[in-house]
Amino acid sequence: MQHETGTRRPWVVAVDGPSGAGKTSLADQLTTCLDGATAVHLDDFYPGWGGLETAVPRLVAWVLQPVRAGRPARWRRYDWVERRYAEWHEVPDCDVLVIDGVGSGARACAPYLDALLWVETTERERYRRAMARDGVGFRPYWRQWAAAERTHHSRERTRERADVRLCL
Repeated sequence: MQHETGTRRPWVVAVDGPSGAGKTSLADQLTTCLDGATAVHLDDFYPGWGGLETAVPRLVAWVLQPVRAGRPARWRRYDWVERRYAEWHEVPDCDVLVIDGVGSGARACAPYLDALLWVETTERERYRRAMARDGVGFRPYWRQWAAAERTHHSRERTRERADVRLCL
């Protein structure tokens, strides 16, 4: 897609919100419905349960800056079992790049985004979805992760800066 700078790059859409709100489902629907769309999921970037804040600069350096410059982008998957970064993945050429995950709408990402979507639902429903998705293995980390999300989203004012707010 040609932008005003003359650089061919995809439209970049961030889908942010708390865990279990429906971000990944929405991102998957967008990539299915939009021709030439692909998604990058921040769950592959977080280096463990305490890694929310360190994923944002990786997203910017590995994906957002290269894409904005019209260069190939790639990211490295975090292996949650081995507790280390593993193989690299190329971001395919696309017309729309959907970035899904907590932190995708951070202020550091904002200059590289064409749209920021905020997704939310009740805490009870988020907890139910998270346990169904990740199993009881996530239960001991739920409060830690939820606190990190609240701190991050409050500081970044992600919800307030969103172009679109959805309750799923």
